[in-house]
Amino acid sequence: MAASKPVEPQSGSGLPRWQLALLVGTPIVLGVGAVYLWNRSRTKERRGKGSGERKTPEGSASPVQGQDGAARGNREQENMSPLDRAQAAKNKGNKYFKAAKYEQAIQCYTEAIALCPSDQKADLSTFYQNRAAAYEQQMKWVEVVQDCSQAVELNPRYVKALFRRAKALERLDNKKECLEDVTAVCILEAFQNQQSMLLADKVLKLLGKEKAKEKYKNREPLMPSPQFIKSYFSSFTDDIISQPLQKGEKKDEDKDKEGEAAEVTESSGYLKAKQYMEEENYDKIISECTKEIESSGRYTAEALLLRATFYLLIGNATAAQPDLDRVINMQDANVKLRANALIKRGSMYMQQQQPLLSTQDFNMAAEIDSRNADVYHHRGQLKILLDQVDEAVGDFDECILLRFALCYYRQAYTGNNPAQVQTAMDGFEDVIRRFPRCAEGYALYAQALTDQQQFGKADEMYDKCIDLEPDNATTYVHKGLLQLQWKQDLDLGLELISKAIEIDNKCDFAYETMGTIEVQRGNLDKAIEMFNKAINLAKSEMEMAHLYSLCDAAYAQTEVARKYGLKPPTL
Repeated sequence: MAASKPVEPQSGSGLPRWQLALLVGTPIVLGVGAVYLWNRSRTKERRGKGSGERKTPEGSASPVQGQDGAARGNREQENMSPLDRAQAAKNKGNKYFKAAKYEQAIQCYTEAIALCPSDQKADLSTFYQNRAAAYEQQMKWVEVVQDCSQAVELNPRYVKALFRRAKALERLDNKKECLEDVTAVCILEAFQNQQSMLLADKVLKLLGKEKAKEKYKNREPLMPSPQFIKSYFSSFTDDIISQPLQKGEKKDEDKDKEGEAAEVTESSGYLKAKQYMEEENYDKIISECTKEIESSGRYTAEALLLRATFYLLIGNATAAQPDLDRVINMQDANVKLRANALIKRGSMYMQQQQPLLSTQDFNMAAEIDSRNADVYHHRGQLKILLDQVDEAVGDFDECILLRFALCYYRQAYTGNNPAQVQTAMDGFEDVIRRFPRCAEGYALYAQALTDQQQFGKADEMYDKCIDLEPDNATTYVHKGLLQLQWKQDLDLGLELISKAIEIDNKCDFAYETMGTIEVQRGNLDKAIEMFNKAINLAKSEMEMAHLYSLCDAAYAQTEVARKYGLKPPTL
């Protein structure tokens, strides 16, 4: 493998000096208001910039004073100082390296190390780093780590040695130490080098997935807050199981009183579960649905779908899937039930990062229930994740036509021209005029306005949303983020997010956002505490992996600060 010359980091590239914890992606559900804290889109624009491989050896860590390379080459060996002789051996090694004669290069660098006076730390660190570069070409990763460690011990802020060691540690599957080294590199390079940031991103994601897989497998089921559950069901407009009890769907004991017991001859666990939903007594729903299913009751299909939905809500996708499969395969079941089951299974596959299976389910739902707005709403979100923006806009347009007006937000989010965005904004104005008591309309309009940097009006929309739903924690988080982006008012932003946690101590979004802000403030221990709280509340393995990535990034920064005294810029 030929060695190439490194490309120096570009100063003045304009890349934000994020904290490392912000290098990983953020779920779409965070909304556009979070752009103040993390905006990775500019990373894509810079692919290729500052990303040259660092493979070549180097002349020296610092210039050797009073020495001329050509003159030294003409002197007799016996008249040269030990440092001169070491430099000559290193120069010879560089020639072998460029000729891809790595074994000979290693011999020369070894000679240089032996000859170099121990007090010449800068030069000695260079010789170790050069020998590590030759070992790297031979893929001798243990030797690379050993020599880079010697170089870093002599010169703790030696970027080349740190980065080379990080790459070798990755090859040795030592992700934790790799992350610490690449974190130090990112800070030393002021987050300007694409190559080191991509390695950090890669290792963070791998660590996050590994930890989440183990944690999620052994986690205790946790029922989300009532506010989250109500918000979840509000994302569907054609979901039969989320509708209130209708006349004739009363609990059996009530029907007895009214002489209607003939309608249902046995106790209906499903109807009891529906009653518990209205009472927000969510912990009893799964058991009542199980009674309906085991008795093969009249509402078996509905009970299967409701039980599967609550399995998903507590993060038990393994238990949810068989129930969803049964409903989908019930050819005689209400088409709305089957379509809803397909949407939920498709969303589950999306969270499990199985886009092909997810797409198949959404397409099947559209085939069997083409007038269901929920299909297009949720399929549009999948298209966004798959970066199929034009197709996503098409789905959102169809969704709007079918009466789910709040899809104007999604249309605004994916809009790539001013006319399209303005159409979406006009649609929102129409929504809040027609439905002035719809809190979600104001909240989503506020997020769209924030994305268009219409901060004052966005703030007004959040206030109206809070007036209608004072217990909606997510709105307080978004309003807090708005204060940071709009006024750089850190105190008010934190106050609002703290209010969200006070309202709903299971709001993982609030803990995640608080942790991200604390990273930016340099309060890494507090950030780690917040991320760990969010991890324990995560509703999917994918979400948990993302949170572990944030937590690991913050922890790596604490280790770098301890070892090297390096801290990134803070708010």
